[in-house]
Amino acid sequence: MNITIIRNANIYAPEKLGIKDLLVCNGKIIMVDEKIELTSVSHSEIDAGGMIVTPGFIDQHMHIIGAGGKSGYFSITPEVQPSELIRCGTTTVVGLLGTDGITKELTTLYAKCKSLEQYGIGAYMLTSYFAVPPKTIMNSVAEDMLFIDKIIGCKVAISDERCSFPTKEELLRLINQVHTGGLTSGKGGVLHIHLGALPSRMQLLLEIAREYPTLVKHISPTHVGRTAALFEEAVEFALLGGMIDITTGGTKYDEPYKILLHGLEKGVPIDRMTFSSDGNAGMSKKDPETGELVFYKAPLHLNLQQVQKLVKEGGLPLEEALRPVTTNPAKNMTLRTKGRVAPDCDADFCLFDNELNLQGVIAGGVEWMRRGQLVKVGNFETL
Repeated sequence: MNITIIRNANIYAPEKLGIKDLLVCNGKIIMVDEKIELTSVSHSEIDAGGMIVTPGFIDQHMHIIGAGGKSGYFSITPEVQPSELIRCGTTTVVGLLGTDGITKELTTLYAKCKSLEQYGIGAYMLTSYFAVPPKTIMNSVAEDMLFIDKIIGCKVAISDERCSFPTKEELLRLINQVHTGGLTSGKGGVLHIHLGALPSRMQLLLEIAREYPTLVKHISPTHVGRTAALFEEAVEFALLGGMIDITTGGTKYDEPYKILLHGLEKGVPIDRMTFSSDGNAGMSKKDPETGELVFYKAPLHLNLQQVQKLVKEGGLPLEEALRPVTTNPAKNMTLRTKGRVAPDCDADFCLFDNELNLQGVIAGGVEWMRRGQLVKVGNFETL
């Protein structure tokens, strides 16, 4: 058994618990208490020294095997490495495909999830990609969810010039697939929907939410901060009971933390908004001197940055600012052991100083970062 006591932790679970000790065994939280003593059991100890300890962050939209290819084969991005996740406090990811469901394979995505899992990093995936009919590993979305451990839902795109322009009926059939597959497998089931920039925005989703309110919990629209008009529709969707996902990278009409605060002003509960990075997607920009395209990976760290800004610039209490990257995505994706510091949850933690600088990361009970420096990396990486 691998037993660790984390002492003197100022715990935000995400609700504020104050200074406590944490007992961790084999990657799980066993106990949270004022003082934990083990006299006859071999164990290690980590002194948090009063630092803020939060759940590890969940990024529910990341291209972990790469994406891109919009400007030719050489613009396809490489896979994410474990240390890249750790550096921004991300201990759980949901991997997915983008426009490319041809050179990027679902089986490769599955293998990457299993690889991250072996490191102790939580990793799940969505089946299919932008298009309808869906691309699956087995015969259907429901079968993928039933028989493939890592698959927790399905990805599709609407209102984008690159999408296959699914009808309301086709979306309803996909919602049926994730719903029924989730019921039997116990995974919940979610249809994660990329929203593009076309004027149709998310009208199809609003129609479904009004006509079939019990299905709203299975619909997960993302990139809702792309334009102000789109976000106003997202607010309506959230007020109908839905969860809306604000992308911290990519195209957006304002800073993500300000978009979230605008949602709060409009009456959207904090528990119905999430942040995700869209990290590792392929990006490009023109070099101002040469006019040539420069390619780069969409950053992974912006969820962390926007949580910090919610507190420092937005004035939101830390226990509220943490929810879009902890409890909310855990609820949205039905990740029952993630997003909380509580017994029976996974031992995934971020440690911050009082200025909210990330100082430590523990994933699956294993310490990866200490005093702001990596102490562990993945295979094929160097410290």
